[in-house]
Amino acid sequence: MKHLAAYLLLGLAGNDSPSADDIKGVLGAAGIDADEDRLATLLKELEGKDINELIAEGSTKLASVPTGGSGGGGASGGAAASGGAGPEAKEEEKEEEKEESEEDMGFGLFD
Repeated sequence: MKHLAAYLLLGLAGNDSPSADDIKGVLGAAGIDADEDRLATLLKELEGKDINELIAEGSTKLASVPTGGSGGGGASGGAAASGGAGPEAKEEEKEEEKEESEEDMGFGLFD
C-alpha cells in the first residue's frame, strides 16, 4: 500500500509514469524502506495503464458493494438490568451512564 501511495503522490505532482527510483525517493523521504519485489509487481501491473481510469473503474465497482448491515442486537440489555423499575429509575441510570462516560475521558463532548 505504501508503494501505491507513493505512486499516487507522484502522479498528483505531475509525474504520469513514476519509476522505481522515483517511488523509492518518496518513500525514503518519509523514512520508509521500499520492498523491491512489491515495487516491481506494482510497476508491472500499472505499466501502460492510466491511473485515473483505474481509479474511476474501481469507484464504479466499489459503488456496487453492499455496505449496509443489520446492525442487530446489542442494545436490549438496559431493560433487563433495571429489573422492571419505573421510568424514574431508567432516567437515573441513563444520567449515571452519561456522567461516567464523561468522567472516563476527563471532559464532556460539548464542554
